[in-house]
Amino acid sequence: MKKILTALRYILIYLIFIIIALIVLYPIAFAISGAFNKGKSLASMNILPIPNNPTTENFTRLFTTTNYLSWYKNSLTIACLNSVCTTFIVLITAYVFSRFRFRLKKAALMSFLILNMFPNAIGMVAIYVVLSRLGLSDNFLGLVLVYCAGNIPYNTWLLKGYLDTIPRSIDEAARVDGSGHLSTFFRIILPNTLPMIAFLAVTSFTQPWMDFILPRFILRSDKNKTLAVGLFEMINGRSNDNFTMFAAGALLIAVPFVILFVINQKYLVKIMSTGAVKE
Repeated sequence: MKKILTALRYILIYLIFIIIALIVLYPIAFAISGAFNKGKSLASMNILPIPNNPTTENFTRLFTTTNYLSWYKNSLTIACLNSVCTTFIVLITAYVFSRFRFRLKKAALMSFLILNMFPNAIGMVAIYVVLSRLGLSDNFLGLVLVYCAGNIPYNTWLLKGYLDTIPRSIDEAARVDGSGHLSTFFRIILPNTLPMIAFLAVTSFTQPWMDFILPRFILRSDKNKTLAVGLFEMINGRSNDNFTMFAAGALLIAVPFVILFVINQKYLVKIMSTGAVKE
């Protein structure tokens, strides 16, 4: 009887996992099916995510009738710039807060924490006015500056907490050997934080890649549209009936995420198995 109850328990657990997996995977499978489905509207698709007469016509129309490649390039440029800038600024900021003592340090950290409590929408008007005065409206640089400034508070707290776990004895040993603060940071601290750097770079890339509100608010011209804005306008309005082409564009959006996941999966395991401290 005990074995039967154990078997039923495992069957129930696996059944729950299978149901959850189906709920998560069905929209993805439906989008993939739509990308290769012949037709333009959702009415032409089956409930089962299996396209009738699979075709690449939607991808051909996407590249020939829209500025999808331009949207893709704009989003990729903004996401890469934001990832690099955010990672560099947050690394320096978190290192300073973790390793140095100075006046108003606690007040600055608390202000970072308080800033995280307010939604970004509160400062939309102020952001637009400031960018307009600086001549950075409808400009990639202005959008990247907004993203970087918004990423600093939370990510500084996150990375500072990680740096605090690295023993200060490493820094002291490096200074005894004649290493300065900058050399210690790049040669000792940085190798131990590579997993967090990879995580920070990926999350900083993801935010502008998927964002719709800020690009729609700041980037006004057609040539500066991002993927989210371009794809939204493709299906916005009653007269637009391009849902299968939208699915094709959405499917291509996932390509960078797949590449980043494949690279970082092996990279993080390798980095976490090594470090600057040798036993």
